[in-house]
Amino acid sequence: MSDIYESAANSLGLFSSPCLTKVELRLTCKGISDRDALSKPDPCFILKMQSHGQWMEVDRTEVIRSCVNPTYSKVFTLDFYFEEVQRLRFELYDINSSHNGLKEATFLGSVECTLGQVSRIQRSTSVRLKVSGDSSTSTEYMRNSQTSMQLRFVDGHEKGLITHHPITRQSLISFTKKNGITAEELTGNDDYIELSFSARKLDDKDFFSKSDPFLEIYRLNDDATLQLVYRTETVMNNLNPVWKTFKVSLNSLCSGDHERKLQCTVWDWDSNGKHDYIGEFEATFKEMRGAIDGRQVQWPCINPKYKVKKKNYKNSGIVILNQCKMHSFLDYIMGGCQIQFTVAIDFTASNGDPRNSCSLHYIHPYQPNEYLKALVAVGEIYQTDFSCLSPQVSHDFAVNFNEENPECAGIQGVVEAYQACLPKLQLYGPTNIAPIIQKVANSASQEVHTKEAMQYFILLILTDGVITDMADTREAIVQASHLPMSVIIVGVGNADFSDMQMLDGDDGILRSPKGEPVLRDIVQFVPFRNFKHASPAALAKSVLAEVPNQVVDYYNSKGIKPKKILGLPWGPVPVGCTQ
Repeated sequence: MSDIYESAANSLGLFSSPCLTKVELRLTCKGISDRDALSKPDPCFILKMQSHGQWMEVDRTEVIRSCVNPTYSKVFTLDFYFEEVQRLRFELYDINSSHNGLKEATFLGSVECTLGQVSRIQRSTSVRLKVSGDSSTSTEYMRNSQTSMQLRFVDGHEKGLITHHPITRQSLISFTKKNGITAEELTGNDDYIELSFSARKLDDKDFFSKSDPFLEIYRLNDDATLQLVYRTETVMNNLNPVWKTFKVSLNSLCSGDHERKLQCTVWDWDSNGKHDYIGEFEATFKEMRGAIDGRQVQWPCINPKYKVKKKNYKNSGIVILNQCKMHSFLDYIMGGCQIQFTVAIDFTASNGDPRNSCSLHYIHPYQPNEYLKALVAVGEIYQTDFSCLSPQVSHDFAVNFNEENPECAGIQGVVEAYQACLPKLQLYGPTNIAPIIQKVANSASQEVHTKEAMQYFILLILTDGVITDMADTREAIVQASHLPMSVIIVGVGNADFSDMQMLDGDDGILRSPKGEPVLRDIVQFVPFRNFKHASPAALAKSVLAEVPNQVVDYYNSKGIKPKKILGLPWGPVPVGCTQ
């Protein structure tokens, strides 16, 4: 093992990881100020986390139309580090446009707290918050016997309450073996399932048209409270709706308990937010699993009041589960799917002369530069054969200078090739990344014709600045979104990376210059500077967290099942495997 590789790995803590906890945050809000006399707000929360003094968006809830007391089905899943102060900021917006961007949204208020505050709360805590137009910054704490955390917005005489529901924790235990391989055991089931619901002959609640039904699924908690898991879209003017297929984790749905009761409620949507109750039914995931093989599972939708009052009442319709897909990332890997990992390193002139200590490519005898730290942090997760490619004036050449065989022996081989090539290079500009995306996409396109889950391609791009071929890059990403491929971009140095967020699709759907949207989200962008002082391996966890779902999403969208392993029937795959 080279000294510089070992130094990079040690500095990132890849040989020893601390214990951490997975935390789920769910939000409701009560009493949002109705500022528009003609309509109610369409509220949406954006969750941000502070990093080096900057507030970075983590995720956002769905938009709920015409509602002052929203309950969100979106679940925020965060890594909780006991030793860190992780500052959170919840921003509330009224988004009344046809898209979820913030350019035309009205900012209603915000609240700040720490993840530790939330995690340690055993009773309810109310906090007086600063809201748009309010100069007050005082904080007031109140406790009661409820198991929730309440965060209060104050706007003149109007008040709103954000309720944080009880936290679901998953133990994540890390230990180190003598050979340097880190294994993690995740307690709980983090597999995702896809559910496809429809209904027939629902009650008609409207006089001049048919009902506009939507379905809500609630989980029954251990304390007998109900927790919203998912809310479907509304199907307008239809008594036989077919709702869109959706994905949910088993942890969110039933906490991994296949016999936990689920309450499912069907409503008739009304524009004023006062939805009409149609009926409900109880189910379990054990029952839903009956649809895994394509068989339909049905439940009568019952209105209890009608059941008591009407003598011949049978039901208010039938709800049908048409399909339940349950294939995990590990299913595909164990079925023979190989991850083809390509590393693209930015060797443009903006990095500086590698012989100069101010250069981002400067090779210190004992200290790894930022490129090496990012490369080792992410690459260690995928310790396979790597294809070493990097943009230059030709925007594509092999780092090991062997065009016929550009592959390197693992991540250490990539590091050694990177160090060896630096003295032989003359750095130029500009920073074009579309060519390398297109090159990997060409390889991924060959996989499309196999109709099997054989190879999935991941491109890691390490770059120091804003790219200069944004239009071509957007086009390349849109085309790549149809292929078995993901793109990870790590920004190195202190350049302005604000335009790169567009590629990530966090503030709306990425589109090509011609207006074509991405088929699925395949890009993850992370500035390395946000992780300089973060917990060990935090960079790797951040940039790679979405990859398993992206792999499963692609193959599910193509209807491609993982290959069966001889002697192993399909079912939940045990976690904690030793490598």
